[in-house]
Amino acid sequence: MSTEQRIFGMSFARIHPLYVQKAERKGRSEDEVDEVIRWLTGYDEAGLERAIDTGVDLRTFFAQAPAMNPNASSITGVICGVRVEEIEDPLMQQIRYMDKLVDELARGKQMSAILRGS
Repeated sequence: MSTEQRIFGMSFARIHPLYVQKAERKGRSEDEVDEVIRWLTGYDEAGLERAIDTGVDLRTFFAQAPAMNPNASSITGVICGVRVEEIEDPLMQQIRYMDKLVDELARGKQMSAILRGS
């Protein structure tokens, strides 16, 4: 099984606390993590909780996302040594967009900049 396939099958409930820990180590909050994930995916608070509670994998999490933000394509930069704007697989790109947003949050970027001016 390729690394990509393992990532796609990983539970969102397993990844979410890692995002929160990363942000909290840098003085940010779980609410802020959830805000950037909701901005990207269109989930509301209840939908995000449901995704965590039901343990959906990342493939399902993104497939069921109510509405990917049309400004997601403005997320650029390097995550895990790869430029997110050059990732060809749409699902992997969505996962890396989410990684990048949490990374920007943890690095202290202003929320308005993270949410691309929304």
